[in-house]
Amino acid sequence: MKSIIVTILGQNYQRQNWSFDFNDAAFLTFFQTLTVELGQLGIDLKLVLNPELVITVDSYADLLNCVKVSSPQDSHHNQCVGHIIGKSARLDIMEDMARAIRRIAFAPETIEPDSAFRKVCHNCGCGC
Repeated sequence: MKSIIVTILGQNYQRQNWSFDFNDAAFLTFFQTLTVELGQLGIDLKLVLNPELVITVDSYADLLNCVKVSSPQDSHHNQCVGHIIGKSARLDIMEDMARAIRRIAFAPETIEPDSAFRKVCHNCGCGC
């Protein structure tokens, strides 16, 4: 079984229009549904909260930086959602998380290496 770890960092919201409650029932239901769906396909999905490392959120890109995805078997460690998916189509954090998780689960070779110069995110420390 392939293991994927999703880590949610702490958030310091500067603007309420880009805030999101990762403890909300809707998010937890979304994540549980995704966990069951991927589990049936041989993917073990885990959620980890790390409130001690805080990202200042002043834009949607910063919100994407709060979510890190790791797949140790594929040598992908703590990459932010923005690095994995690039630009967001609809600015929907749950949709973007699902896209990133599925991409790292089924097409990890399509994700640019950390050393690739991409202007997708900032201040998250993922290296992109």
